[in-house]
Amino acid sequence: MLSIGELARASGLTVSALRFYDRCGVLTPTLVDPVNGYRWYTDAQVTPARLVAGLRRVGMPLVEITAALRLRHEPARVGRLFDAHLRRLEDGLADARRELSRVRTLIDPEEYPMTTTIVLARTDLAAAVDAVRFAVGTDPDLPMLTGVLLDVESDGVRLVATDRYRMALARAGGRVDGPPVRALLPAAAVDEFRALLDADTQEQAHLTLAEGRVAVTVAGAVASSAVLPYEFTDYRRLLRRPADAPARQVPVDVARLRAALRAGTPTVTRVHEGVPLPVTVLGVDDHDGLRLVDATELAGPDRTDLLVGVNGDFLLDALEAAGGPQLMLELDGPIAPLAVRRPGDEDTFSILMPIRL
Repeated sequence: MLSIGELARASGLTVSALRFYDRCGVLTPTLVDPVNGYRWYTDAQVTPARLVAGLRRVGMPLVEITAALRLRHEPARVGRLFDAHLRRLEDGLADARRELSRVRTLIDPEEYPMTTTIVLARTDLAAAVDAVRFAVGTDPDLPMLTGVLLDVESDGVRLVATDRYRMALARAGGRVDGPPVRALLPAAAVDEFRALLDADTQEQAHLTLAEGRVAVTVAGAVASSAVLPYEFTDYRRLLRRPADAPARQVPVDVARLRAALRAGTPTVTRVHEGVPLPVTVLGVDDHDGLRLVDATELAGPDRTDLLVGVNGDFLLDALEAAGGPQLMLELDGPIAPLAVRRPGDEDTFSILMPIRL
């Protein structure tokens, strides 16, 4: 048997950390002396303790450390946990680089001039605008949501819009010259830019972000606008899903679903923020296809757990913006957002907030 101090030296964990993991039920001692309360461990617990120490050093959350211990004899599953955490770390580092680049300009704008240009296909930028424009907010009390975020990365720009109840994202790749930068473009300017992108030309679009302004140039024509002086929401939080908890992907015939929504598909009424709201309820049939659930079934004793309630008008907007005859809906339970995706396109999708059933 090993004392708590001996296990601490063998694993790299501190004694206080071992006591913490005991209280959390992650690493419990094999024996606790009933008289003096000393904790005793076996040699077989050294490897799990070393695993916990390593995952702790890379900042893995406690819940996932517990899952990794439970799954340590299933390399494929625990490997997916590690990969998901590594992606979070990489995303966090990219976010930190962007924020530090932005903050430097606040400290000394003259020393760190931030001018970024992107050359990209006119049609790609137009398609990205079309994919997100419907989700722009209009609430004057939430001015930070009344525009489209341009999030410039090393190889293109991601466009994001949300009104709290839905979020749309799209990406256009291009040649980037300058540091990563974010700019919140007013909705009116987005519409002006979009009209410019309809120009009858084969030339590419040039997007320039500098000194609080954004400009688009196509074939010599220019449209520009000041950016909104607000911080946009941290949209990346909604994009991070644990690797061991994939959503249910359901293919849909867009024309058929659109027709059902326009015809007033069966709905249930729920009170949302004090207002009665017709809710469209989505489920999965026996053939893994999408089905629309009516109020009778929803109230029945045999209701399935995989049901999602959404605003039908918002779903119709998302279908229209996504385009294409076939889309994928991701259902992940009644309180998780519903994702509307294009098959094979990881960069363009929308998210609808669920309505509690």
